[in-house]
Amino acid sequence: MQLGLIGLGKMGGNMRERIRRAGHTVVGYDRDPALSDVTSLKELVGSLAAPRVVWVMVPAGGPTQSTVDELAELLEPGDIVVDGGNSRWADDEKHAADLAQKGIGFVDCGVSGGVWGLQNGYALMYGGSVEDVAKVKPIFDALKPEGDFGSVHAGKVGAGHFAKMVHNGIEYAMMQAYAEGWELLEAVDSVTDVREIFRSWKEGTVIRSWLLDLAVDALDKDEHLGKLKGFAADSGEGRWTVEAAIDHAVPLPAITASLFARFASRQDDSPQMKMIAALRNEFGGHATTAAAKPD
Repeated sequence: MQLGLIGLGKMGGNMRERIRRAGHTVVGYDRDPALSDVTSLKELVGSLAAPRVVWVMVPAGGPTQSTVDELAELLEPGDIVVDGGNSRWADDEKHAADLAQKGIGFVDCGVSGGVWGLQNGYALMYGGSVEDVAKVKPIFDALKPEGDFGSVHAGKVGAGHFAKMVHNGIEYAMMQAYAEGWELLEAVDSVTDVREIFRSWKEGTVIRSWLLDLAVDALDKDEHLGKLKGFAADSGEGRWTVEAAIDHAVPLPAITASLFARFASRQDDSPQMKMIAALRNEFGGHATTAAAKPD
């Protein structure tokens, strides 16, 4: 099938390549002309045969809103817009309602996979009507990992991004646990090789995971993470998870504590946040802050 893809950054560019490898036609647009296949959204829409599917992969909030607004004026009844960014689930309902007035469908899709998605596939969580999801299914199948898992129709519009939000909240807590364990091991004089302890956990333990593998990769590059400053940003989804928990009276002590730990990292050079920063860089290519050089 044909797909219009808007936003060709670290995630979007690799997604375009993976979809093309599956035999589909992708017409990409990005503000950077060097990355784009076309020069405007109007040209992108005009290059696709109806009914069109256009996937939006831009930052949440204003950039997504302005893109959806522009597409609403360019697309026709029967076309579909997919929001694959990290939008807040509440925004999805508004986008779906606005587009529905023009006969345009809407699907929200949480995407996980980071810089490894091209090679390993992307975990997809999507929300929308059965009819709209079916029109996008060939693209979902192209992006997902091999095998039976990694793709789910989570429910109605908004369910995909809500599921991805909770996924990211769990990710916060898991990274925090690894980071706290790493700092404690580093603090004990009798422990002489923390990196190899982490490596030994990769097999035969109940805490083995891809995040653990990435932690070992980071320690192989910088054994004591001395090149990193103990600062880790939060993408917003951790905050949204905690806010949703408050709204639904669901206790999330571990996820909430991990979010607050990131806030603490902005006050001091936290050893734990060195590991969090390293992990975020390993799986998502997120920027790190270099440690200050000694005088």
